[in-house]
Amino acid sequence: MTLHAPLAAAVPGGRTPAQRAWWRFRAHRLALLSLALLVGLALLALAGPWIAAARGIDPGVTDLLARFEPPSARYWLGTDDVGRDVFQRLLDGGRVSLLVALAAALLSAVIGAAVGVVAGFVGGRPDALLMRLTDGVIALPLLPLLIVLAAIDVRKLGVSAELAQSELLSLYRIIVIVALTGWTTVARLVRAETLSLKTRDFVRAATALGASPARLMLRHILPNAASPIVVATTLSVGNIVLFESVLSFLGLGVQAPHASWGNMLTGAQDFIWNAPLLAVWPGLLIFVTVIAFNFVGDGLQDALDPRAERR
Repeated sequence: MTLHAPLAAAVPGGRTPAQRAWWRFRAHRLALLSLALLVGLALLALAGPWIAAARGIDPGVTDLLARFEPPSARYWLGTDDVGRDVFQRLLDGGRVSLLVALAAALLSAVIGAAVGVVAGFVGGRPDALLMRLTDGVIALPLLPLLIVLAAIDVRKLGVSAELAQSELLSLYRIIVIVALTGWTTVARLVRAETLSLKTRDFVRAATALGASPARLMLRHILPNAASPIVVATTLSVGNIVLFESVLSFLGLGVQAPHASWGNMLTGAQDFIWNAPLLAVWPGLLIFVTVIAFNFVGDGLQDALDPRAERR
């Protein structure tokens, strides 16, 4: 989706490719605004512990005498059903949700790039096998598969009960599950780009000079296929935020008392009529974050496309 005037006039000549890409990205006002919003949200989430200390509030401490307090100077967004500060819980949940989304997106990009570049460069039977594997993963019903994988009791796999209940394990499990099912788009894009790049003159020259296949893939093909990888990864972050929220909403993600936007929605569903704001705030943050990542991905798609200068 292009929401701006032709970019050729906005991009001055004599600039490096990175500078030209930045000028094209700046021309996409919604993408620039979304990027600023996401950076601000991430900084707020990271500063959550310091904000809580400055306010003299512990978001993990319950106070049954302060249940369902309205927004005030003490509780900026009110309190939840056990008296915890909603604003601080949203910041804590933001750290978890954004960490899961970014880590899973990066891991998916690594897996997809590796599969795509090997399939496209080697060709033949390995290409056919890897692409059939990709088709098989795409054919799987994603949400039911995520629910089944997230519901596996890791204690039966030899993990201690203490570790199985830890927050870190639940985070790592969600990241790995989402990454193992979300790499297919990057794999297909990188394979297509590799098929085009491996016939270029600079790859043939490197081959003639004795470069190994691994060096050709890592040093010559993947860097030139970075644009579709970056765009696909950015666009996938919004979907991963939704997946994490759905899993936490179903009780299969981050477990209470640790906060994520998804399990905050889970806790709010029993009080939707007498305290609707408990569901509005995390739902609004999920909505805004997903939309912002999609706009940033849209802007990157225009910025990293060299044909944009010729439009």
